[in-house]
Amino acid sequence: MNSREQQLASFNKLLDVMDELRAKCPWDKKQTFETLRHLTIEETYELADAILENDKEEIKKELGDLLLHIVFYAKIGSETDSFDLGSISDSIVEKLIHRHPHIYGDVTVADEEEVKRNWEKLKLKEGKSSVLEGVPKSLPALVKASRIQEKVAGIGFDWEEPQQVWEKVQEELNELNEEIKLGNKDNIEAEFGDVLFSMINYARFIDVNPENALERTNKKFTKRFQYLELAAKKNNKELSEMTLTEMDVFWEESKKYFK
Repeated sequence: MNSREQQLASFNKLLDVMDELRAKCPWDKKQTFETLRHLTIEETYELADAILENDKEEIKKELGDLLLHIVFYAKIGSETDSFDLGSISDSIVEKLIHRHPHIYGDVTVADEEEVKRNWEKLKLKEGKSSVLEGVPKSLPALVKASRIQEKVAGIGFDWEEPQQVWEKVQEELNELNEEIKLGNKDNIEAEFGDVLFSMINYARFIDVNPENALERTNKKFTKRFQYLELAAKKNNKELSEMTLTEMDVFWEESKKYFK
């Protein structure tokens, strides 16, 4: 691995390249916070994909893309004297020191959970009106639900045992079934949301990341379905013309193939 000096030299080179691109490249010259935003979101999801695939080389590449975006935002900010990479670094260092009094102060903590609780309490002392204030509005709903639950749990608003949460899941499922029988679409949607919310909460209690779990299933289903498509093609068949029973033969094969 590179030494600290080598890493700093590489970072300085990146800053030099960014300065040059901003000055000379027509595309880089035109970029703003707004035009980069959707690209940054895309890069973040690409990093997330690489992490799920446990592809270290791809993780490195995607982290490089994200680092470029951070440097790009800092460069744009410096052009209006709003902020630069130095002030960004100073800000996060100050925050980290303030929110880790068990490292940089005289606070004692017993475990990771106590660290989380102290973190949320410190944020309220910093002037936030709600522990949920820091949850981004544009987060995907599943991720947002998970973050909401983590944050309220951080100040003690939580179940005590996993079994209690599972019972809540069962209760919400029963309520959903009742609304399905009544046929009110609006109520069905509301109850379905409650089921999802309670399942996401249960995932936290059994130490499962719901976003990762669902994406893992998405990938598994995609692989199996693409196997089904390929198998049908090899047998000169069209999926749209096959019965479910016929497709199920290939589906069962795919499960064995990817096991």
